[in-house]
Amino acid sequence: MLVKKLRDDAIVPRYMTSQAAGLDLCAALDAPITVAPGDRVAVSTGLAISLPPGFEAQVRPRSGLARSHGITLVNSPGTVDSDYRGEISVLLINHGREPFTIESGHRIAQMVIAPVVQAELAVVDELDATERGAGGFGSTGR
Repeated sequence: MLVKKLRDDAIVPRYMTSQAAGLDLCAALDAPITVAPGDRVAVSTGLAISLPPGFEAQVRPRSGLARSHGITLVNSPGTVDSDYRGEISVLLINHGREPFTIESGHRIAQMVIAPVVQAELAVVDELDATERGAGGFGSTGR
């Protein structure tokens, strides 16, 4: 995967442990951003990436921010397609009770690289029967 820094202070993502699945994404800001409870904000990372064909980057919340402050992603996971070359921004929401301030360099999300399979679609008049059938939300029990 290729990484381009769009600003000098952008922090190149890294795995924090040898077994980590996600690369930490950090904020790259000119000034701190305070997110009020219930508010949403797009936070710049100052980075663009080039993924090989057949892969995506999933942008996911950081569990510590969610647990301690109620900060999570609006669209979780966010998807970065392999043909996207723009800046990666993270869409955060504050589900907490207090305003939360994000400063440049703060770890705000994690990015997991995953393979992509594109399905071939066929329009049909009927679908095969299954034991579950059309049972939806909660239909399989607790």
